[in-house]
Amino acid sequence: MARSETQAIPFYLALAGPTASGKTAAALEIARHHDVEIINVDSALVYRGMDIGTAKPSAQERAAVVHHLIDIRDPLQAYSAAEFVRDASVLIREIHARGRLPLLVGGTMLYFKALADGLNDMPPADAVVRAVLSAEAEEKGWPAMHAQLALVDPVTAQRLAPADSQRIQRALEVYRVSGLPLSHFHAQAAQTPASHSDSLLISLEPNERPWLHERIALRFDNMLAGGFLDEVRTLRARGDLHIDLPSMRCVGYRQAWEALESFWPMAELRDKGIFATRQLAKRQITWLRSMPQRHIVACDAEGALSHVLRLVHEAVHNKPLSDDQ
Repeated sequence: MARSETQAIPFYLALAGPTASGKTAAALEIARHHDVEIINVDSALVYRGMDIGTAKPSAQERAAVVHHLIDIRDPLQAYSAAEFVRDASVLIREIHARGRLPLLVGGTMLYFKALADGLNDMPPADAVVRAVLSAEAEEKGWPAMHAQLALVDPVTAQRLAPADSQRIQRALEVYRVSGLPLSHFHAQAAQTPASHSDSLLISLEPNERPWLHERIALRFDNMLAGGFLDEVRTLRARGDLHIDLPSMRCVGYRQAWEALESFWPMAELRDKGIFATRQLAKRQITWLRSMPQRHIVACDAEGALSHVLRLVHEAVHNKPLSDDQ
């Protein structure tokens, strides 16, 4: 979908932040004060059967507020940023038509950015090229594939970790399909005026990184205690899933899969899972810093929820639903 073809989208609220920053609690607090429907912006929450490891909103939370784009894919299926933009755009209009406010909540910053800035004509996924790349990576390892990416797209390689298999594979896939680096398409998008910017993006970011690290560790411990390994055992027992699928690459699931495959002790799984989650949070914060339109709320500060509500109240007051969008 080219950005020039993207229709304007009505006003929406967006609540972003790294994992464990308190997005769910803030979203539910917003819902207590405003008539909203929540649209999920987390690439892991779209998958059915992946509940514990994704910290999916509970049945009670989902009963209290309407949630969209949760449990819409089998773990065997992929879900792209283009599909998210299509689905979220339709939902935002439908929610407005019902006289409610769309509230987008999650930590997949690519989805937020794609919705706000539009998408360029990047080539779609190519299953054959992807399979070839997976076979090469199996033989050479992802650090070697990262080095290969650095030769053809140094800009993208610089921002990716050598073990970030999913993004390295996609960047190489784009290059092999189109002959152009992924950074070319991103630069093309940056040079095109956005089709709309009618949204409020609130970003929950900690002043002190140790605060977030403690919450990440507590969340992972709670996942383990809540049966996370049994959840992954159930997924493995299906027989049709494998570790290179986008669903199984999700942080926590990859580590749990490897732990079950290699008989890691629980302490090793815990350490690697927490470390991987910290790295995810670091990448999420880096993404957020590239979004200058965001309104930062220090999620580790006293009164963070009050700050969020003030921002929402001001935005809603200035953008009443009766406006002609």
